[in-house]
Amino acid sequence: MPRMRIDFISDIVCPWCAIGLYSLEAAAARIPGLTLDLHFHPFELNPGMGPAGQDIEEHLAEKYGASPAQLAGTRQAIRERGATLGFDFRPGARSRIYNTRDAHRLLHWAGEVFGSAMQRTLKVAMLKAYFTDGRDVSNHDVLVELATAAGLPEAEARELLVGDRHAADVAAAEAQVHAQNIHAVPAIVVNQRHLIQGGQSVEVFEQLLRQVMAQPAAV
Repeated sequence: MPRMRIDFISDIVCPWCAIGLYSLEAAAARIPGLTLDLHFHPFELNPGMGPAGQDIEEHLAEKYGASPAQLAGTRQAIRERGATLGFDFRPGARSRIYNTRDAHRLLHWAGEVFGSAMQRTLKVAMLKAYFTDGRDVSNHDVLVELATAAGLPEAEARELLVGDRHAADVAAAEAQVHAQNIHAVPAIVVNQRHLIQGGQSVEVFEQLLRQVMAQPAAV
């Protein structure tokens, strides 16, 4: 049975990362017997953002110089892509953007201690909390609630967030990503050899996955 390692580099507040993940998994489901071994890696879009976050319209206008009409068009395109994949980008939910360092610390812990399946469960919960429910994914109470719902121990999750555990691990992982000349997300590395970037369509992901499967294994 074919099995592919997927290193998925992304941020929680990146809509194209949610689209990329759901598209990738839908593509894999089209290939009989294929199993994805998913590993999530941190990429902070706004590492210097303050604890209060920023109004999303203001932020996107400042960062990308986009007009209100352009932003509205992009939001609509994102909602439509999400709907075809079964992900709900609820209108008005994403009113602010937040710092995600603590969320990434929690994800690192989930993957390291409890495995990749638990890490994926928590990752998806965070994406839905932000894009569907409009929750503050920098808030420790929100993060502990999501962790607990995913099956992680509440006391340990809260203790981790209060301190700086795994902060150095997240920083090191991000430095490694930048050293590989990856400066935008999502970035997906297949079998530690093939880089796929962006929120590609299901069809494009399927084609690329099949191409990788057809190639001889690395010696």
